[in-house]
Amino acid sequence: MTTHNAAHTTTGPDTTGPGRDPGRDPGRDPGRDPGRAGVLPAYADAGLLSPVRVGTAVEAAVGDGAWLQAMLDAEAALVRAQARCGTVPKEAADAVTAAARAELLDVRALALAARETANPVVGLVAALSAVVAERSPQAAEYVHRGSTSQDIFDTGAMLVAARALRLIGADLRALAGVLGQLAAEHRDTVMAGRTLALHAVPTTFGLKAAGWRQVVLQAADRLERVAEQGLPVSLGGAAGTLAGYLQYAGPGAGGTDMLDLVAVFADETGLAVPVLPWHALRTPLADLAAALAHTTGALGKIAADVLVLTRTEIGEVTEPTAAGRGASSAMPHKRNPVLATLIRSAALQVPALAAVLTQAMATEDERSAGVWHAEWQPLRECLRLTGGAAHAALELARGLSVDAARMRANTGATGGQLVSERVSALLAPHLGKAAAKQTLADASARAAATGRPLAAVLAELPPVAAVFTRADLDTLLDPAAYTGAATTLVDHALAHHTGTGTDTGSGPAARP
Repeated sequence: MTTHNAAHTTTGPDTTGPGRDPGRDPGRDPGRDPGRAGVLPAYADAGLLSPVRVGTAVEAAVGDGAWLQAMLDAEAALVRAQARCGTVPKEAADAVTAAARAELLDVRALALAARETANPVVGLVAALSAVVAERSPQAAEYVHRGSTSQDIFDTGAMLVAARALRLIGADLRALAGVLGQLAAEHRDTVMAGRTLALHAVPTTFGLKAAGWRQVVLQAADRLERVAEQGLPVSLGGAAGTLAGYLQYAGPGAGGTDMLDLVAVFADETGLAVPVLPWHALRTPLADLAAALAHTTGALGKIAADVLVLTRTEIGEVTEPTAAGRGASSAMPHKRNPVLATLIRSAALQVPALAAVLTQAMATEDERSAGVWHAEWQPLRECLRLTGGAAHAALELARGLSVDAARMRANTGATGGQLVSERVSALLAPHLGKAAAKQTLADASARAAATGRPLAAVLAELPPVAAVFTRADLDTLLDPAAYTGAATTLVDHALAHHTGTGTDTGSGPAARP
């Protein structure tokens, strides 16, 4: 069998004859760009339109080569499980395992062949069988024995997900560690709290960072639960009855033996044991999708806050710098918040893609036509976008510059109105709650219209002057003195949920 290394696909002239129909001839590559050296094949997904995941470890973990290897791992684990159950010779299992290497197959040829069968497993089985037969003709008889395409593809998908989730989880735990450090460092750093885009009451940056950390930890916990309990092997045979496996097991085998096979298969892969075959019961994919959407939502919260706080007129935080990062094609003075922008892009995409996986639960019969197939690319996009967002968020947090002085200065932008709630509450026992609130509302409007400090306006009002001096009002309207229980909340959050990881993460990765 002629084999090709999928990791070293190169471009070159199309040597197929004229008049060939590329849609019907899997031997021809209609996407190949002839001519210039260095031109990528037209079908290659180099990440040009998805910079959030380019160059990350997760991108490599869910690429075509990784997915092919995961399906081969499923085929090898299956035959090893059958050997452990006594229905396949161990020598055959060893031969299949040795041949189940992605570099021995041509991933592009398998992709083209999949157009004729609607899934890549049929071509994979033929190609793997040929590789095994070159080494052991007898062992080739045991490839994919009793199995069906969905068993292998879904198990491969769970392996890909498990490997990706380990990388994402490491970055999330590291991110939580960095955010915890930010929360502790800025526990008392006063800043304006903003609601509906406007100054509300004072808060601290430490409390904001603690909130970021909390949602990241919740996302990490959720992903870990899915990784540990919610990624099962798929084993059911043609219609979820395990009939093919049972038939090949021989006349002495029974249903209980098939349950044992599922358990051993799960042990070989490191995946969970399902209660039932789940070809048409798509809860594992829906749960995974929901956890990924939740994760990007948590990361998107951080990105959204950074994008607000980094505005020119606010200037309270700044992203880490790197050579060429954030450059504008037209405006030399700009340094755009690239990391937060990329994270936010993922946070907007993943929930929509996850919806595809959720609606795929409404599948018909024992195997769907088109519904199962619709899951594949959205699943990969969810994994690699989430991985890219986590990777970018960790880099963002590690290098985030916090301008405490600017935060403090911005609290004075409204001349004390940021703390009007406090004065209103203190006046209420003297004027009545409604009257006190109305007095502060009128005074705030006058202060805004005249550009005068709120304390000065209030000091001129007889009902207020009867209770507070101007010095009292200046003190009461100091934002730093009205942060409520912010520091206590930070301490409580940092003590309540410490997480399980340290500041490690996946770090930079070579491009696959």
